[in-house]
Amino acid sequence: MFRSIIAFTLLMVLGLVSIWAGMHYQLILKKPVVMTETVIEIKKGDTLESVVKNLRAQQVTVNRLWFRLFAYRKNLDHLLKVGEYVLAKGSTAADILQQLTDGKTRKYSITFPEGWSFKQMFNTIKNNPNLQHTLTDNQLEDLMAQIGSDKNHPEGLFFPDTYFFEKNTSDVDLLKRAHDRMQAVLNEEWQKRDDGVPLENPYEALILASIVEKETGAGEERRKIAGVFARRLKKGMLLQTDPTVIYGMGDDYHGDIRHKDLREPTPYNTYIIEGLPPTPIAMPGKQAIVAALHPDNSDALFFVARGNGRHAFSSTLAEHEKYVDQYQR
Repeated sequence: MFRSIIAFTLLMVLGLVSIWAGMHYQLILKKPVVMTETVIEIKKGDTLESVVKNLRAQQVTVNRLWFRLFAYRKNLDHLLKVGEYVLAKGSTAADILQQLTDGKTRKYSITFPEGWSFKQMFNTIKNNPNLQHTLTDNQLEDLMAQIGSDKNHPEGLFFPDTYFFEKNTSDVDLLKRAHDRMQAVLNEEWQKRDDGVPLENPYEALILASIVEKETGAGEERRKIAGVFARRLKKGMLLQTDPTVIYGMGDDYHGDIRHKDLREPTPYNTYIIEGLPPTPIAMPGKQAIVAALHPDNSDALFFVARGNGRHAFSSTLAEHEKYVDQYQR
């Protein structure tokens, strides 16, 4: 009888403790602990204990015992995702735990505009403080192998767009995303190309698209520009496009092309070399790629800039010279 009373009393005490603990547990989880918007960063190798210390160091007053208990129940000690977390003002311990469990990290963005060179793209990457920098100018030859490309030259192989990434994403990972996106777009459009397009493979389409991209920013002109180049390729005419000359000049270009530059032999001087240059000269967007694969079917073989962002097209040299006199001389 006495033992039964003791056992009953112990059960009562344990029950009351359990009820109190549960109420205290719920109260702690529902109490706001973030007084102002706070950013915490979880780095590779961080443990749950280091996360708790980080939170408390930033005046986020989570209860060590209950926070870790709840985290262990969610197996969070094995699922911590590296990155930055923005904790909203008024967040509770439960909110924080859910955010960590979901891996909802802060995203940064970086933009590569259409028509940029790889040099411009890489300089932007190097100057972004939120990326992990693993590449130097001397390691770019290794880059192509790292991203799975069979090309030696990086120009034009990355799709221009805005990319979102988590803090400390590596530069190689970001470049691989842009490369894979370009390959996907290029291969998809190549399958839909017009019959008779004078291009042997998707890479040649990319080269031509990059020239179209640099020749005009006017969407309605891209197919016309591509048509001129397609007809010239078919006829064996020189492309004679200034953007390729400029690319071949490299750092020697200072805003103006002189007559001697047009005679300077470089692999990219299409006033001298026949056909396409050996690589793209910039990052073409999807519209330029589509234009290169679906050129217009007019008879124009020449065009000249009007000075207003548009071009005058002509099918004869005499007509072309007239437009040159009108718009440039």
